[in-house]
Amino acid sequence: MIDHVGLAVSDLGQSRSFYEAALKPLGYEVLMEVTEEMTGGHGAHLGMGRDGVHSFWIGTHQAASKGVHLAFSSPDRASVDAFYDAAIAAGGKDNGAPGLRPEYHPNYYGAFVIDPEGNNIEAVCHKGDA
Repeated sequence: MIDHVGLAVSDLGQSRSFYEAALKPLGYEVLMEVTEEMTGGHGAHLGMGRDGVHSFWIGTHQAASKGVHLAFSSPDRASVDAFYDAAIAAGGKDNGAPGLRPEYHPNYYGAFVIDPEGNNIEAVCHKGDA
């Protein structure tokens, strides 16, 4: 089981704006901020999550991540739709509108957007007609 995952970004402010908006419908928010000074020059970082758990991090410590596929669990199909709309409004690029993906399994309902760094970000619900 994965405890948390992180992406390196080139512009923390731009990525923060994108992810705060895109992940809000899934219940994610910024839970922790770590400054460049706090890390002794090893980048600034934001820990995001829900229910008090920092499960997703973005930071400036390395060259920006590109081409990563990251899927966030969604409690229902409406949240997948809201994620997609929020991500597009925040500057994400369409990479697959919300809908069923029966090639994965009959209830796989997902939406895909490309983030500011070029990563494929997904929200997915595995429940039927939720």
